[in-house]
Amino acid sequence: MNLPYFISKKINKAENKSFSATINKIAVASIALGLATMLVSFLILGGFKRVITNKIFTFNGHIQVTKYSLDNSLQEEPISVNNPLIQNPEQFDFIDHVQVFGHTAGLLQTDNEVYGAFIKGIGPNFDSLRFKDNLLEGSFIHFSDSNDNSPNSYSTEVLISNKIANTLQLNVGDDVRMLFIDPYRVRKLHVRGIYNTGIEEFDEQMIIGDIGLVRRINQWSDSLVGGIEVYLKDYDAMAEAENRLQNDLDYDLFIEKVGDKYVQMFEWLDLINNNVIIFLSLILFVACFNIVSILLILIMERTQMIGILKALGARNRQIRKIFRYNGILLIVRGMMIGNLIGIGFGLLQYFFKIIPLDPENYYMDYVPIHWDLLAIVGLNLLTFTIVVLVLNIPTIIILRINPIKAIRFD
Repeated sequence: MNLPYFISKKINKAENKSFSATINKIAVASIALGLATMLVSFLILGGFKRVITNKIFTFNGHIQVTKYSLDNSLQEEPISVNNPLIQNPEQFDFIDHVQVFGHTAGLLQTDNEVYGAFIKGIGPNFDSLRFKDNLLEGSFIHFSDSNDNSPNSYSTEVLISNKIANTLQLNVGDDVRMLFIDPYRVRKLHVRGIYNTGIEEFDEQMIIGDIGLVRRINQWSDSLVGGIEVYLKDYDAMAEAENRLQNDLDYDLFIEKVGDKYVQMFEWLDLINNNVIIFLSLILFVACFNIVSILLILIMERTQMIGILKALGARNRQIRKIFRYNGILLIVRGMMIGNLIGIGFGLLQYFFKIIPLDPENYYMDYVPIHWDLLAIVGLNLLTFTIVVLVLNIPTIIILRINPIKAIRFD
């Protein structure tokens, strides 16, 4: 028989009708609220980072390949599609998908407004499934037949952002003129759909159109594009993929991770992550402080019992185990309730989106939730391990208790 565990259970039952019962409930509530807060924080942080990074990757891929250029003009130096990254992407086992793009700048003109914007030209190989979550109205653009070599073989359908649509008072199905300066061109574009990412860098100036239109405006041949977007099978292996592409592709191509291109945005996400870690450390400290206080109260209430056990020959290690077991029972109860509250809230927010956000400030219209089983298990193990280790601190006082004085203690 495990005598310390047996005595601990008896003490726990007896305390249900004593002052210690109230203290125990406070300890359980403290651990439960602390763990629930940590779980919710990580679920929201994971969702927030996932939504933001996915929006950035949708417009840029994980890695961009462009031409090295010392020219500061807005127009890109084109690269040929006759390279292994486009012709034989399967030879790169770390690549999931590649797609081409090109940019050109112009002025959108309506009867009352003029608006400067970029057209991002994309091809039929563009991954529209990644983009569909950003599409508010309408549908994706329809590309013209690539075998048609006529001057108007490109599509004039475009996707515009919700911000541009509101500024120019445009709706799905409307036509709008776009003026291109160098060389001077005018094209009538048809609004096929309206998108919204919530990220100003994209929504304020980006139009999605056919790369055939960009080629025509930039006077490129059909074998030229502005660059290549690369999607990786493993996002975490981005640095390794960048190095491999630099070694395997031509020296005049510039390989850039999207994290480097939008470094301020990714540093901002890392800063949020650091703030959450500090916040969670404070929560763990409070939970540990509470459990230490509770055990000290329990030891004070059971001073006579400790003296009697010592007089009967019980060793300090056995008596300390009694109170450690008692503390572990409190921790387990608190963690069970904490998981129920934290995961329950996550499920409610995930399915019903009960907490909205202002997309102008947060890039999304509701609090996102990302389920990361590893993070949930890790938080539970971390909480349990740290708080159990802290249990040793208050039980040290048992070593200093004199049996005779303890039995007389009142």
